Amino acid sequence: MAEKNLTAKDILQKEFSRSMRGYNAAEVDEYLDSIIRDYDSYQKDVVFLKTENERLISKIDELTKQLTLAKKNAPATPGSGVTNFDILKRLSNLEKHVFGARISNPNASNDQN
Repeated sequence: MAEKNLTAKDILQKEFSRSMRGYNAAEVDEYLDSIIRDYDSYQKDVVFLKTENERLISKIDELTKQLTLAKKNAPATPGSGVTNFDILKRLSNLEKHVFGARISNPNASNDQN
């Protein structure tokens, strides 16, 4: 970042030499006063933004560390591609295999008793 050569104090204390056809001193002083106000405002903004930038960088570092730890500590999930639909379909097939015809014809079990 480029260094600033002027400070608000430098601007305020700047003296111009007077000449016969020079600028109106009151207008120059008024203009310099407005520059000082803007300069102070910009300086405050720069300080605030630098502080905010440092805070956000440290937050990113913290979250990156948390993510790294979470990845290391996360248990491996086998079969993570299995959906609820797949599980229900397998359960249905298992029930058909185990209980056979009793599921499709519920009265058949009553007839045997």
